Amino acid sequence: MGDGPVRRTVRRVDRGLYALFSRHADRPRHDIDRDRYRGTTLPDGFDAYLSRVYGLSWGIGVLVGASVFLLGGGLSVPAFEAVGSVVSDSLPDFVSPRSGSVHYTASILGTVSGLLAKRCVVAGGGTYLRWRASARRAAIERTLPGAVRYLRMLADGNEGRRTILRTVAEREAYGETSVSFQRVLETASLTGSLDSGLRTVARQTPSRELLSPFLLQLRERANQGPESLRTYLRMESRMLSHRQSRARQRTGVYLTLLAELFVVLLAVPALFAVVVTVASVLAPGLSQAVPLPGAPTVRGVLVYGSLAFVLLVGAGTAFLIVGLRPPNHARTYGRPTGISTVATATTNPASAAFVFAFPAVVVGWGTWMLGEPVANVVLFGYAAYGFPVGAVALKRERLDDAKDRGVRDFVHAVAGHVSRGMPFATAVENVAHEVDFGVLQGDVDDLAFLLGLTGGPREADTRTKALDRFVTRIGTPLAEQAIGLVTGALDAGSDVETTFVTLQTEVGTLYHRRRELRSAMFAHVAIGWAAAFALIGIVLAVDVYVLEGVTRLSTASQNAGIDVDPSQVDTERDAWRLYLLAQTTMLACGWFAGVASRGRYEALLHSSALVVICYLVFAGAGIV
Repeated sequence: MGDGPVRRTVRRVDRGLYALFSRHADRPRHDIDRDRYRGTTLPDGFDAYLSRVYGLSWGIGVLVGASVFLLGGGLSVPAFEAVGSVVSDSLPDFVSPRSGSVHYTASILGTVSGLLAKRCVVAGGGTYLRWRASARRAAIERTLPGAVRYLRMLADGNEGRRTILRTVAEREAYGETSVSFQRVLETASLTGSLDSGLRTVARQTPSRELLSPFLLQLRERANQGPESLRTYLRMESRMLSHRQSRARQRTGVYLTLLAELFVVLLAVPALFAVVVTVASVLAPGLSQAVPLPGAPTVRGVLVYGSLAFVLLVGAGTAFLIVGLRPPNHARTYGRPTGISTVATATTNPASAAFVFAFPAVVVGWGTWMLGEPVANVVLFGYAAYGFPVGAVALKRERLDDAKDRGVRDFVHAVAGHVSRGMPFATAVENVAHEVDFGVLQGDVDDLAFLLGLTGGPREADTRTKALDRFVTRIGTPLAEQAIGLVTGALDAGSDVETTFVTLQTEVGTLYHRRRELRSAMFAHVAIGWAAAFALIGIVLAVDVYVLEGVTRLSTASQNAGIDVDPSQVDTERDAWRLYLLAQTTMLACGWFAGVASRGRYEALLHSSALVVICYLVFAGAGIV
């Protein structure tokens, strides 16, 4: 009830914006934006979206223009006075203001700034649509091969094309492809023709190279008969699999280039900071103060700027890896609510990320009370947080890997019994007693028990519920995709033996690709750790040998009568700065290695381990 007035106000504002700005939607300049909007899944119409963008642009334009005017007109800024004089002198006498040139200039600059801000917001609205359409196109092209393989299996049954499309649309494992199939069915229900739905979505989808021709060919082949449809889906699934393999190879090349670029970008600022530190005794200009808060020296600004650049490189590279690698490479976990968060803190990384934040704060407070520098307080708190969270994630990943192996063995074992003519429920019961599936044994026993209860007119529903429960208890993407194929195929009336023969190939392919990807990404993990250890060695050698040599050089120069400022040489200060450089490099390398391995939770583990190793090495050397 409390949200009622707010919602009514929002609706009134929407209606007002629509009345004011909806006419812009018909302009030719927005034709491209309209096409992009069709490729998104935004709920409202394009006219409403564009009206909101124009309303926001006017609001921001007025705000920016007024801010510039008030800043320039209310303050006697020399720059505005100079610009005002130039403007006053350049304009004709009947236009040029006789007085108040600062306010006159402020009004001009405010108007120009407001118009530019307005234009930028409108352009940003179009850019946002382009990003949404591009992201959806990538998601469709990533999930379409699996969806086509599923359609091929469903086409072996007795159901029509509308039913098999609905079956795929109900599977969340196929992401945006499922959403596209849902839009096909929704359009078909409105128009009364599935052909019309296929044509409409093929015209509106952002995936013009894959999904659009697939839907058109699906419509044509389905009209030619079931056999033609099955032949087409068989051929299309092979073609999309080959295309996906080539795309995976290109991604591997991109990741390799990214790893090489990461090492270069990481080494350059580190070596630059080392050179600046060592050369400070020979370049007195590096010790001059910079007009910044705290009056830092040029050398300090360069060194700490290098630290910030290293962190930026690490975070940016990790972000790029997340975008390049397959999304199912790293699993996502949901955090339960209430006391369940604490109960699952040792098995769920999302729960661990919430629970272990408080102990990390306690560790940071304890190190602060012991008199540690602020940098070490932050690093110790980070390590106290990253270690347990990363350890829980690693434990969960290994458990899920074991479950995936069990799913693969389960499918192969059931397929062997089904191929000999044994009913599905009996085959599951036999393999549950004959084969040891390790961590999956309890789930298999539960499935066999539930399938043993099937019978009567509701046998299909009971079997579907048993398989859904089996997938939920396992909780891995491989199980969801593999067992989901069985459920949909059996519900569609497909032959059990054909279903499991296809499923064997599908599960084997999915498991092999996952292992292959894990092996390929391990090379990037090794690169991250190797770069970290190399930097530790370089910085430690500079601290132990080079800085000591610089100190001796400054002493010898003074004894020889050469004018050298002793304040330019501070071994403890320079050693501490180089230690901070090493620690920021550990964070960057840990993020790179962890994200390449399994995801952000393991990035916490790798970076925390490298931070602790770096501290122990420098503490053992007596530097910190």
